[in-house]
Amino acid sequence: MDSSPATGIPGLDRRVSGCRACPRLVEWREEVARTKRAAFAEWTYWGRPVPGFGPADARLLIVGLAPAAHGGNRTGRMFTGDRSGDVLYQALYDVGLANQPSSVSADDGLELYGVRVTAPVHCAPPENKPTPRERDTCRSWLVQELRLLRPTLRAVVVLGAFGWQAALPAFAEAGWAVPRPRPAFAHGARVSLDGLDQVEPGSPHRPAPLEIFGCFHVSQRNTFTGRLTPEMLREVLRTAAVAARLPTRD
Repeated sequence: MDSSPATGIPGLDRRVSGCRACPRLVEWREEVARTKRAAFAEWTYWGRPVPGFGPADARLLIVGLAPAAHGGNRTGRMFTGDRSGDVLYQALYDVGLANQPSSVSADDGLELYGVRVTAPVHCAPPENKPTPRERDTCRSWLVQELRLLRPTLRAVVVLGAFGWQAALPAFAEAGWAVPRPRPAFAHGARVSLDGLDQVEPGSPHRPAPLEIFGCFHVSQRNTFTGRLTPEMLREVLRTAAVAARLPTRD
């Protein structure tokens, strides 16, 4: 994988969308794009890795798991076009971090205010279950994204235990000091990471401290059962936005 940061976030997004590093994921995402779901028979599926979405100077990052087969893999935008995305973008709108409460396609006018949404795995995996090897192979993209966001990034909301386990090593590689033993995931968990004095060669600044927040994933299993309610999600997002010094809606 190309690790050059020279073209910034837009260049990173282009490189992510062309990745073919994991044969199982390539085969699955392209097969889903060919066969489609009956409800989306008229769609031309994206069928490629889904890059992050949001401004290149984001102060708050949301880290999920992976694109859904008929969600992000269809639309080309992270958390778009499925029930999980419906819940997330409604909450972002409610808190004042998005201009509209829903997102159904990559050209529907959605804007995020100071927030970027990404995932540790950029391809839709079978049964929503990436393998540890696929997770580790994809980590370099998240590390690059974190490094490019370092000048402005101040807080991260990690959705679910998988994302938490995948993101902590990426934070360490990107220039933040992760405690040992690594903090355990929990809904409402908050961990402060200091920037390392020594980061990769050529980096002019020590990263600013980063506040990490744990939140149950916005999966249907969690939202339909009430394990994660809209109020719980809004509370985490609002708290993280305050930590990132972003304005919110009361």
